[in-house]
Amino acid sequence: MIEVRDVSRVYQRGVDLVHALEHVTLHIPAGRFVALMGPSGSGKSTLLNLLAGLDRPDTGEVVVAGQPLSRLDEDGLAAWRARHVGLVFQFYNLLPVLSAVENVELPLLLTTLARAERRRRAEIALAAVGLADRARHRPQQLSGGEQQRVAIARAIVTDPDLLVADEPTGDLDARSAVEVLTLLRELNRAFDKTVVMVTHDPRAERFVDEVMRLDKGVLVDGGRP
Repeated sequence: MIEVRDVSRVYQRGVDLVHALEHVTLHIPAGRFVALMGPSGSGKSTLLNLLAGLDRPDTGEVVVAGQPLSRLDEDGLAAWRARHVGLVFQFYNLLPVLSAVENVELPLLLTTLARAERRRRAEIALAAVGLADRARHRPQQLSGGEQQRVAIARAIVTDPDLLVADEPTGDLDARSAVEVLTLLRELNRAFDKTVVMVTHDPRAERFVDEVMRLDKGVLVDGGRP
């Protein structure tokens, strides 16, 4: 599913160069649930952004679902992302004026699906995360854990090959965090989704197939074929 080959990423911060990733090589088979862990500033989110096609490496190659991402221009990358990647973030990014089902439906507005089919798929995705009975509620009527589940439903509604999650439990209490981790594991197993998650949460380790650890931009554990 994912091949990262000798990837480096350097940022300019003022007059300084920040080596976010240095010569990272890793392999993630399809259907795996992987956690990227490490201290703040270790390059976890940078790596996740590269896998999702949100950023480009300075050197090296990223191949996801057979597609070398460097061969796509910005429009091609956006179209590829819309078809193949579901994104989940620490903050749910739900539109407060829309109901849960309308928020989930948003990615489908970029498709040619009829309105009724978009709504049907959004309702199926909400049911998959256990919120069928909350479809008409707006975000402010939902708990933090429920809002994150709506965000996960929005991420899976396009049936992506890859689900990437950046600190999905970072803004949740302990009980809601476990519920979200359990849900991600269930989606991984039930639908054979490849899931890559950045997290500081030590509870996450018991839910995933593998932990890959980074430190100062270097992969120090995991990810080797």
